[in-house]
Amino acid sequence: MFSSKSSHRTGARTAAVVLAGAACAAVMTGNAEAIVNGEDSTQRYPFMVSIPVTGVDDPAFKGVCGGSLIDSKWVLTAAHCVDTRLVTLDGTVRIGSEWKNSGGTVRSVVKKVSHPGYRNGEGTGPNRNDVALIRLNRPVAEKPIRVADEPGRPGTPTRVLGFGTIDDAPDPATWVFPDRLQELDTRRGAVSECAPGYADSTRLCTISQVPEAMACNGDSGGPQLRQDRKGRWELIGVTSGPGAPGVRCSEGPGLYTSASAYAGWIHKVMGRNG
Repeated sequence: MFSSKSSHRTGARTAAVVLAGAACAAVMTGNAEAIVNGEDSTQRYPFMVSIPVTGVDDPAFKGVCGGSLIDSKWVLTAAHCVDTRLVTLDGTVRIGSEWKNSGGTVRSVVKKVSHPGYRNGEGTGPNRNDVALIRLNRPVAEKPIRVADEPGRPGTPTRVLGFGTIDDAPDPATWVFPDRLQELDTRRGAVSECAPGYADSTRLCTISQVPEAMACNGDSGGPQLRQDRKGRWELIGVTSGPGAPGVRCSEGPGLYTSASAYAGWIHKVMGRNG
């Protein structure tokens, strides 16, 4: 999920991720790396959600988006991950597992609510209001993550998570999605570190702290985290797409929807929909 839908290949790519602009795929020897030069998860993230999706124009395309459990029966993800012009949800999500296809808790999706102002960038600009909520059929026991009151200043250390492809090759047919959850240490970037018109108060520019690394296709909708004063993870962003036009995932920067900026909308939707 990441970019947009100029052809279905591109649309499938979009459906596959979006993690502030990173998506890749390739076969690597040794430890497979996703998020492009990320690493295997180093701890449990009980709030991490994997969302299987199928391409609309190419049903053979089986991809994945990420999400964050923010309430016992609500998942926060990217709007383009539930955009019916791009993808179809497979009907279930997996919560709290470091493995894409096993472990954790599986629940059915009973409702999807996208922000009314969502607009897909169509590859010519950033996705706007790229945030959506998924309601589960019943609560889960995994501990939700708290949405941060504010995302922190530029330079704040952050971390992104995802099951996205491991190589930013342009052909989706070559993408390879890891079974193991990947993580990458990043930082909040200044607005000026993304392309003009991309980052603002609702879209966070994100910079990798590892060379040639960033989220990629399949990471879309997943979390960007920071630690509070007590060292606990809190949610600041939702993987949305690249932070500049025409760059490979590994070249960065990435763009994340600010979860903090949409806290009011999030609570309103959850309150109205039970």
